Amino acid sequence: MPSLFIQSAAGAAHSKSYRPCRAALVLRASVLECGVTAPLSIGYFPLAGSPAARQARRMAEFPMPWPHAPTHQLTEAGVYFVTAGTYRKAHHFRGSHRLAVLQRGLLKLTAAYGWQLEAWAVFSNHYHFVAHSPSNSESAASLVQMLGELHAKSAAWINRLDHAPGRQVWHNYWETRLTFERSYLARLNYVHQNPVKHGLVPVASQYPWCSAAWFERTASPAQVKSI
Repeated sequence: MPSLFIQSAAGAAHSKSYRPCRAALVLRASVLECGVTAPLSIGYFPLAGSPAARQARRMAEFPMPWPHAPTHQLTEAGVYFVTAGTYRKAHHFRGSHRLAVLQRGLLKLTAAYGWQLEAWAVFSNHYHFVAHSPSNSESAASLVQMLGELHAKSAAWINRLDHAPGRQVWHNYWETRLTFERSYLARLNYVHQNPVKHGLVPVASQYPWCSAAWFERTASPAQVKSI
């Protein structure tokens, strides 16, 4: 860029036009303070009023176009793997009573919105589930409203319990549309085995707030073996 260039100390020694200004020396010192041991020298900064300086000011007027958070792709119906977590991973739902309430809320709302649950696991600071979008809709857009209601109601309840009005409880959720059988089976296994992965129980079916025991009772032996 014309406004700023960096060259090695050796290159500067052989350049007759090299005249480091005071700002360059200050920047060089700050670079060394940051732990950079390579011998760097700063060539020049644009002079006030110069074309380079005017260009730099124009560029500074435009804000940095930071990317936004990923958008949820819910335009197609199908089977989705969903994960949601609490704000800063706080364990707001620790304890059997709180876990039971969160699980009951998830089961009730998925049924009310027409989502067919196939696996779920609820924990003190996050949850996972695999579910098929409503059969009467060509998209999965209702997921946004469904999880919004679940998070709003569970947050209000837990904040009343903890005497913490207005506290942010949930952070965000992530969904993945499963289009291959291998991915689908792997996600079912992942959700069922998550309590074992976290060291909460030795066998998944022993964890009361996931679908492993329900799945073993309702699925065929061949399905259980496959997953």
